[in-house]
Amino acid sequence: MRTYAMTGGATGIGAELKRQLLAAGHRVISVDIKEGDVIADLSTAAGRQAAIDGVRALSPEGLDAFIPCAGLPPVAKPFSLIAQVNYFAVVATVEGLRDLLAKKKGNVLFVSSNSAPMIGTADPFVQACLAGDEAAACAMVEGRDGQTAYGGSKRAVTIWMRRHVVEYAAAGIRLNAVAPGITMTPLTDRVLADKEFGPAIKAFGDMVPVGYNAQPVHIANVMRFMLSDEASYLCGSVFFVDGGSDAMLRPDDF
Repeated sequence: MRTYAMTGGATGIGAELKRQLLAAGHRVISVDIKEGDVIADLSTAAGRQAAIDGVRALSPEGLDAFIPCAGLPPVAKPFSLIAQVNYFAVVATVEGLRDLLAKKKGNVLFVSSNSAPMIGTADPFVQACLAGDEAAACAMVEGRDGQTAYGGSKRAVTIWMRRHVVEYAAAGIRLNAVAPGITMTPLTDRVLADKEFGPAIKAFGDMVPVGYNAQPVHIANVMRFMLSDEASYLCGSVFFVDGGSDAMLRPDDF
């Protein structure tokens, strides 16, 4: 039996991954804002510390893996909340649990997005995130749009992962990321119901090369593999699980 900790385990992809891990006989410590073993609001510094403290209290022996799965969609308001939860909370919790992961030579599985490549690394919002300047990033993104907030936060967190691969690997901790496409979750339902984003997301979903949008199980299946012994040589990898959407949009990039 392994001990996993995750944020965002109450609904969507996180809930399905938690179900699969529990079914395999593992222990899962779930952090969420309303339902879980640890209740915490990850948009605040105090909430992030509460999440870290809660996980630490429940796993003093160490963690086999941490999955920061909690995230907000591009329709969340204010846009600064997206930056706070999707980027700054992820980095804070990963760093706060690093020693527990080192105890068991564990790994971290980040949740990126196939929308991350749509925002450039040089974007000022992405750069503010990577600089660790939460106040500047939040102020900056309020004058932008939901897609920049969401895609930019996922771009930044993926770059953070890649930049820290060598450092964490030296401590025995592997970092990887999964990049889902449109996945039918309660958060996606919110996006589809939005007057601005809904039509665009539906139109994009109709173009997915495999012919349909993902269900949480499609993403969780790959995540479970990435957390398994069979994937023990994965380090710094980003798995696009999007039905071919990224290849459709960026055929010459990989």
